[in-house]
Amino acid sequence: MKRIVLSVLGPLAVSLSVYAQSPAATVEQAPSAIEPGSPETSAAQADVLTNPWGLPEDPLLGFIEIPAGAFTMGTLIAEPEGDDGERPQHSVTLPDYFIGKYEVTVAQFAAFVGDAGYQADPRSLAGPADHPVRYVTWFDAVAYCAWLTERLRGWTGTPSVLASRLQGDDEEPRWQVSLPSEAEWEKAARGTDGRRYPWGDTRADSTRANYGGSGPTAVGGYPAGASPYEVLDMAGNVLEWTRSLWGADLARPQFGYPYEPDDGRENVDAPATIRRVLRGGYFYLGAVGLSAAHRFRYDPDNRFGTRGFRVVVSPLSP
Repeated sequence: MKRIVLSVLGPLAVSLSVYAQSPAATVEQAPSAIEPGSPETSAAQADVLTNPWGLPEDPLLGFIEIPAGAFTMGTLIAEPEGDDGERPQHSVTLPDYFIGKYEVTVAQFAAFVGDAGYQADPRSLAGPADHPVRYVTWFDAVAYCAWLTERLRGWTGTPSVLASRLQGDDEEPRWQVSLPSEAEWEKAARGTDGRRYPWGDTRADSTRANYGGSGPTAVGGYPAGASPYEVLDMAGNVLEWTRSLWGADLARPQFGYPYEPDDGRENVDAPATIRRVLRGGYFYLGAVGLSAAHRFRYDPDNRFGTRGFRVVVSPLSP
């Protein structure tokens, strides 16, 4: 496997106590072909153990595995706060995948910008390093995903359970880092018991989510609002881009429910005239809109301070 050594220099060299550390020593690493004791050994070990992209320090680099199976998607017709675009409620079955426990941070996006030479909006790099990146378009988020896919495929420190899927084999196609589909996002947010919010059916309060305020907070700051899979900030903080399409009409979805992944709604090459779906609510929105089923929609080149994203590792369908 080719070794890739990256560095983030100057103002992009952000150091965080949690988000920019090396993976845990328990991560299974790819075997090295370098002889122990050779001058190259120290450099090789640094390459394996150094996480230069600000990913969380844990055995899966901040990814959480979501098991295969069915879940309840959408909102009941009788639910007064529901929207017609999220009805009818129905069952959707997904294969397994991995989702980021946290929203992508300013530090992580800055590492991408520095390494790839990406022309980002300066406002996306201006926030605190451990806050969710903002002022990113859908296209910015997709570019980050493509970059991280290649970096994790080429890095000898990638956890084996992720590396094997990203590399693929003769029988299984290669997975990739991408934005989550609506279905992937919603299952990670509400689990399989049909709850309305990540934490249950109790309405939001200030211990569970960042909403009704004036600005975003550091990712992971509301552990009481964790989903059944321990994914954080799925309600409030920033809206999160998904890869799923809404349609050209702002008022009425072209891609409604039941969710059908093969009906064109997961076409990542759709033109910019087709709105994309966002999920999760945001920091100055009221409690309405924090439901795990609520669907927001905006133009993919829309760039506001309420927009961010998180990523998945999946085969891209559904």
